[in-house]
Amino acid sequence: MTILIVGATGTLGRQVARRAIDEGYKVRCLVRSTKKAAFLKEWGAELVGGDLCYPETLPRALEGVTAVIDAATSRPTDSLSIKQVDWDGKVSLIQAAKAAGVERFIFFSILESEKYPEVPLMEIKRCTELFLVESGLKYTILRLAGFMQGLIGQYGIPILENQPVWVTGESSPVAYMDTLDIAKFAIRALSLPETEKQTFPVVGTRAWSAEEIISVCERLSGKEARVTRMPINLLRTVRHFLRFFQWGWNVADRLAFTEVLASGKPLNASMEQVYQVFGIDAQQTTTLESYLQEYFSRIMKKLKELDYEKKQSKKQKSKKTPFKQSSKVNGQ
Repeated sequence: MTILIVGATGTLGRQVARRAIDEGYKVRCLVRSTKKAAFLKEWGAELVGGDLCYPETLPRALEGVTAVIDAATSRPTDSLSIKQVDWDGKVSLIQAAKAAGVERFIFFSILESEKYPEVPLMEIKRCTELFLVESGLKYTILRLAGFMQGLIGQYGIPILENQPVWVTGESSPVAYMDTLDIAKFAIRALSLPETEKQTFPVVGTRAWSAEEIISVCERLSGKEARVTRMPINLLRTVRHFLRFFQWGWNVADRLAFTEVLASGKPLNASMEQVYQVFGIDAQQTTTLESYLQEYFSRIMKKLKELDYEKKQSKKQKSKKTPFKQSSKVNGQ
């Protein structure tokens, strides 16, 4: 089976590619830059140049492909809008996959997207789900809540560097999941007929609020967080202001997602039946606490090593200084 992975250089996509390669699948990756995707080639993937926003590049990438795993999404640093990538691009990909006779299509969506029609990314995900269902393809939709990997930049690093940790509105508990675990479900779906034309939640072992995550980070790092609360009404005002300018549309659309994270409503779902269908042991799923513990143990060990090296360097300098001074005195 040949799999085309779209978005393979991203946080989730690279784990899906790694898992597929390790399990013996022939992996092809649609990439915009072969240079940035060089690590995928080193892993054993085939790289094909192309872009979701240029539909004419898709047919060549889909030649001989049995399944598509779509892990692509627009990034905050992209100049392209959410609509261009997550709607126009996905519609083109689904249509091209259908024309190419692709047998399976795995799509990553967001949990409870239907409940937030005013949030652009959530509404686009909902519409894409419907478009995929109506396409006639044998799809599997996996609805995610959040990645544990994102917590490092949001909480871990700011706390370690004594920088502000931003919390908006009434913190919504989120069932974050390790992208390595999400990849297991995506690849397993390819070989399970029971997952065809089905939608599943794929979330972590429990939902965590921002305050709970901060508390765990403080305990594991031994540092106190500088929590700064941003009123949700202020963000709404900024968002509405940015909508007046075309250059601000993309930023405004992204700020809208804070409505989800600051609503106070949990982003979580039961996984008991999902584990049974996929034949995956729930006990092997990474917990948020163990994920953060591993991160902080590695980083604290590294910091101790750097501190030790710094002290040793100072000792060596202090030993050399008297000799230099005495040689100068003798020289005079």
